[in-house]
Amino acid sequence: MPHTPDPAVLAFLESVHPYDSLPQDEMARVALSFSRRDFTSGEEVYHAGEPLKGLYLIKRGSVEVLEPSGGLVSLLGPRNSFGERGLMRDGQAVTTARVTEDATLLLLPTDIFRRLIADFPAFERFFNRGRNSAEGRRNDLTVQKVGDLMARRPITVAPSETIRAAAQKMRDAHVSSLGVVEEGRFLGIVTTRDMTNKVLAGGMDPAGPVAQVMTADPVSLTPDSLGSDILHVMLERRIGHLPVVEDGRLVGMVTQTDITRFQAVSSAQLVRDAAIADTVEDMAAVTARIPRLLVQLVGGNNAHEVVTRLITDIADTVTRRLIALAEAELGPAPVPYVWAACGSQGRQEQTGVSDQDNCLIIDDAATEADMAWFERLATFVCDGLNACGYVYCPGDMMATNPRWRARQSTWRSYFEGWIAKPDPMAQMLASVMFDLRPIGGQASLFRDLQGETLEKAAQNSIFVAHMIQNSLKHTPPLGLLRGFATIRSGEHKNHIDMKHNGVVPVTDLGRVYALIGQLDAANTRARLEGAEQAGVISTSGARDLIEAYDLIAQTRLENQARLIRSGRAPDNFLAPYDLSDFERSHLRDAFVVVRTMQSAIGSARGARS
Repeated sequence: MPHTPDPAVLAFLESVHPYDSLPQDEMARVALSFSRRDFTSGEEVYHAGEPLKGLYLIKRGSVEVLEPSGGLVSLLGPRNSFGERGLMRDGQAVTTARVTEDATLLLLPTDIFRRLIADFPAFERFFNRGRNSAEGRRNDLTVQKVGDLMARRPITVAPSETIRAAAQKMRDAHVSSLGVVEEGRFLGIVTTRDMTNKVLAGGMDPAGPVAQVMTADPVSLTPDSLGSDILHVMLERRIGHLPVVEDGRLVGMVTQTDITRFQAVSSAQLVRDAAIADTVEDMAAVTARIPRLLVQLVGGNNAHEVVTRLITDIADTVTRRLIALAEAELGPAPVPYVWAACGSQGRQEQTGVSDQDNCLIIDDAATEADMAWFERLATFVCDGLNACGYVYCPGDMMATNPRWRARQSTWRSYFEGWIAKPDPMAQMLASVMFDLRPIGGQASLFRDLQGETLEKAAQNSIFVAHMIQNSLKHTPPLGLLRGFATIRSGEHKNHIDMKHNGVVPVTDLGRVYALIGQLDAANTRARLEGAEQAGVISTSGARDLIEAYDLIAQTRLENQARLIRSGRAPDNFLAPYDLSDFERSHLRDAFVVVRTMQSAIGSARGARS
């Protein structure tokens, strides 16, 4: 055996949790212990009942894990491990693992794996959580990147080619859809359903150009979207084909055939049920299942940003469904508008407990009579959200408030006023509104406003300084002598508020970084990553803060899941001494990182003022 690990293996392990938590010398020893094995598509790695040789880690390719009966447990990709269930029992494989795409696997010997479980709590926690949950295993599928799931060389057709030629191309390539592309630019999609409904049943001339039968500018995803996004879009919009587009170019296609193994994912089921609900009561029955979903997702070792994204997707679907029901009752909108969410829904960070924060941006052509229509829309949707568990905002930050139901020009004047005179109220309102995200309607009404506002705000040094000051109001709960500053009295005495003193300080920092870098992302983690790429914060600072945020946000979700499992409603209050010494120590270290980053940005502000 060589004395130094393969640099490629070492670099790969540093990107995989929980190996990334190992001390450097231990990481090197573990990297030396791995052996490499290559498999071809269709080859079995092991069969149920066979002795296991160790823990498998996927470096390249994909592997499906099957129950003894042949049912799918999970479809795994790079950085996923498998085989641990058998190693933690009697060393016999309890499932069958088969390669579905040529793969390179790294094999960690059984004795090394068991030593890591015994010596490092992060390993024990990672491989123990949810290992007996088939639902948790299936949830692994939702976190695959679209870029890993799509057909990488989509079949295309020019808009001027005939419908008959397009049909022949689909037949010859054994595909059910074609991307319509002209000079590299993606224009639309044509499917076998289009051929059936529009050409055969509709009597369209097959000699006509394919542009006549295609769906122009269809909904699409990017390669870095999640597998869950595919499910949610397909189920909500009832479509079977999704183009994958990057910078205006078609780079792949995902179909229902590609995701048949994903159909059991419970978050997608909730989205589907919400999308077809006919009444508010039906939607409320769907959202009542969210706490159970949260428990399953957390138990399945899903990262916090995946859990909150999936939960937010349900709120988005409920909101759009309520808008559709309102328009069915009230009639079509008199002028274009966009319904936007702010707060945790706007940032795609909803947990098991969320109120509603929303607004309406309305085209300037709206008359006073038109505005009365939008008042009825806002009432219908906000009342429906409240009935579904997204309770009314205590601060009345909702579209039912006339102030937050306004024409685009009024919104423009709001932002200009806040930027020009950044008093405490303006800072608070700007903080809320910088988290806006379009949910339904014409998104361009918001996009235009967002671009203008970010540019003006970032160029106003006084406004930026005030926003920085505002971001320092929420502080991590750090006490003396390596303790925590807990709540001193009341219902939550001796607890930490994991929202206002946990995730909110990081959310506030992320918002300021996005402002300085003129980044249009609303999600906190995406803002931190974008700030690093834009040079707003250093690579080391960004990595430390992201890891601290991940730990804080994950701990918050795990605590909510514990409360739900115990039969209580989830909240944001954590008793730190319910955690182990190891967990408390790491949580405190994470809070120290946040305070350090707050001090850094505060010092930078002082130097500029």
